[in-house]
Amino acid sequence: MRLITYKTSAGAQRVGLVKADNAVVELAALGGKPPFDASDMLSLIEAGNAGIEWIQAHAAKAAGIGSYEKLALCSPIPRPRKNVFCVGWNYLEHFKEGEKIRPHVAEMPTHPTFFSKTPTTVIGPYDPVPFDAHVTEKLDWEAELGVIIGKGGKNISEADAMKHIFGYTVINDVSGRDIQRQHGQQWFKGKSLDGTCPMGPWIVTADEVPDPDNLAIGCKLNGVAKQDSNTRYMYFKLPRIIAELSHGMTLEPGDIISSGTPHGVGHARTPPEFMRPGDVLETEVEKVGILRNQITFSPGSRQ
Repeated sequence: MRLITYKTSAGAQRVGLVKADNAVVELAALGGKPPFDASDMLSLIEAGNAGIEWIQAHAAKAAGIGSYEKLALCSPIPRPRKNVFCVGWNYLEHFKEGEKIRPHVAEMPTHPTFFSKTPTTVIGPYDPVPFDAHVTEKLDWEAELGVIIGKGGKNISEADAMKHIFGYTVINDVSGRDIQRQHGQQWFKGKSLDGTCPMGPWIVTADEVPDPDNLAIGCKLNGVAKQDSNTRYMYFKLPRIIAELSHGMTLEPGDIISSGTPHGVGHARTPPEFMRPGDVLETEVEKVGILRNQITFSPGSRQ
């Protein structure tokens, strides 16, 4: 299933199912009483199998309300309850391309490197990414596979980890590199600028992506490929990431994990490249979806 969150013409938030022909079924209009709030993706995720089964039973013959392309799509989870959990240095070539700016770290870490992005970073799949030169002049791209936790848990084993995944989405971990460097080894601030986590266009349920370890992943800037890789090159695979993240810390339904970016980021290029207003950033993960976000001056920003 492809599940979206969108806004109606009246501004109300709804959850929808995107059918094979790209028509959207509004879950709130199916009739009957679903075991979740049909305006809230988090409620649907919390409902687990009961929610999925209800959709399967009621939506198969339902008429669509038009193509998703004509709707105002939000991030599938417009306001996460927690920070987005992120994994750093998770593709070997990306680790190597960053060696010149961190010579003190010579080998891949023995454990995943975690940081986070605040809920206010999250924007929709086609929303503008704000640019303000007063804040950062080095806005960079990072294409990533997003993992949505379904069944919560603590101290999850690697053997059971994949059972805890509800689905997948596309994320770009847009980063203010100058701010990131100002704060030394603490990445949080440079990663948490408002509007720097485009996400979507939907959540693809886990059954639709049987092999997340073999998905093409990349991004383009103004139509030019900047990242072109495959999730098979992840250093820490998804079961290890989930097991380690949940060690002593409860993961809950709707938690979001951004699983790391491959090589090709702007700051590691010669010369370095960064995004400017007017640029169009396209982020794609095979079998999951595509984001298209324009870099746009923030209101009151320095131009």
